[in-house]
Amino acid sequence: MTEGSAGRHAAPEATDEEPLPSFSEQMAEQLGGVRGLIEASIPVTAFVVINFMGSQFDWWALRTTIIVSVAIALVLAGYRLVRREPVRHALNGLFGVGLGAWLAWRSGEARDFYLPGIILTAVQSGLMLLSVVARYPAIGWFWSVMFDGGAKRWREHHRLRRAFGWLTVVWSAVYLTKVTVQYGLYLANQDDLLGIARLVLGWPPYALLLAATVWTVRRILRDDVVDDVAVVGADPVRHAAS
Repeated sequence: MTEGSAGRHAAPEATDEEPLPSFSEQMAEQLGGVRGLIEASIPVTAFVVINFMGSQFDWWALRTTIIVSVAIALVLAGYRLVRREPVRHALNGLFGVGLGAWLAWRSGEARDFYLPGIILTAVQSGLMLLSVVARYPAIGWFWSVMFDGGAKRWREHHRLRRAFGWLTVVWSAVYLTKVTVQYGLYLANQDDLLGIARLVLGWPPYALLLAATVWTVRRILRDDVVDDVAVVGADPVRHAAS
């Protein structure tokens, strides 16, 4: 085979790699789709709504609100199990509701229902900042596990490593904002406002952060593909020989 023919056959190799899933497919997978988002938020939403109604009209006692919320989480998880469907999102909702419900049941204060989420968010924010200091940004690890099969090749990619660094700082800042708002309402004993803040500052910011992360990474990877194709087109013989 001549050098010219080798160059002509080598050029398509840059586009033979299996394409990444679409942006919407990756988002749907990690968020569990619309159904996953709804199922994870239903028990907490039920607690917020029922507790608000109870505080305004004295229709429900706190313990009744807790029982209803936990029951809803159990039904959702059981429904998925019966249908042999993935239960990850339902179990996440069940665990969060269960721990918060236990604390609220013991103290008799609705605000304690939200305390585990506040603490968890604060810990996540701190760990993210520490990961940046350690030069192993947490969002890089998250992307690797969620989207790249656990591969660590992003560590060798300068642009990706830098992008994951500032993305991790952004994630941490948003989480810290959530903690500040919710803990302030917790200290002020504003149960109703705390419940509303929990919903508003729950999955919507997470979805936006995830969208920004996926978009940033895919843009960098697309730029690399364009650069590789440009190099092949500029000197296919040298590329084939290498």
